[in-house]
Amino acid sequence: MFSIAALVPSPPMLVPELCGRPVASGSDPDDPIAVLRAATLEAAATLAASAARWTVVGVGAHDQNFPATTRGTFRGFGADVVVGLGPAGEDPGPADAQLPLPVLVAGWLREQVAPGISVRARLLAADSSPSECARAGAALRAELDADPVPHAVLVVADGAATLTVTAPGYLDERAATVQQALDASLRSGSRSGLAVLDPALCAELLLDGRAAYQVLGGLFTADPADPRVRTLYQGAPYGVGYDVSVWQPGGQEGIDE
Repeated sequence: MFSIAALVPSPPMLVPELCGRPVASGSDPDDPIAVLRAATLEAAATLAASAARWTVVGVGAHDQNFPATTRGTFRGFGADVVVGLGPAGEDPGPADAQLPLPVLVAGWLREQVAPGISVRARLLAADSSPSECARAGAALRAELDADPVPHAVLVVADGAATLTVTAPGYLDERAATVQQALDASLRSGSRSGLAVLDPALCAELLLDGRAAYQVLGGLFTADPADPRVRTLYQGAPYGVGYDVSVWQPGGQEGIDE
């Protein structure tokens, strides 16, 4: 049974070793990455407290599935931090240096908050249409609801990367308006707001998480009301829109205010 979802972004800087720190530390209000990291870990811990089975949803170059035996490394981002979607076991095998970032981030979060569980990951092609994304979300919901065991969904997605002149995609004057509308839809759990994200415009604004956001909306298509959302973080500390939140079907109890 689907019980809860969480949304997190995928900046590699979430991993302390990539920032020159050996272990995660508490939230420093003067350190934007520490604040973002604390919120992201809180969201993942909320999933871990609710369900021992997770499905990760992200965006990639094409549709891909990753089993719990998947292992990867952040070596390409500056530190050989090895993570996996499940416990390593006696013979873990080599870590994939080319593993997509959403899967790496999901593996790191799993190891921080629930190292004993195993999760699976699904990436949708970046050019998936809004209708395809909605169907993927609805199909995933039906699949999880068919199992009596509680299931959680972890969505890993980033907003526009063109919000400032120092952003990865430089400044696009259109990005702020689009990001503000996206943030509002994510705060309110607006399924209709997510559904109308335009693939072409999002691609131009380097809003890479568009397809995953629309899958998140599709998860709640069958519900009579928009989901309840607890927002833990919204911001763009490096010119990229980041959102962290916890979602449950409308009317369900369980998200602390």
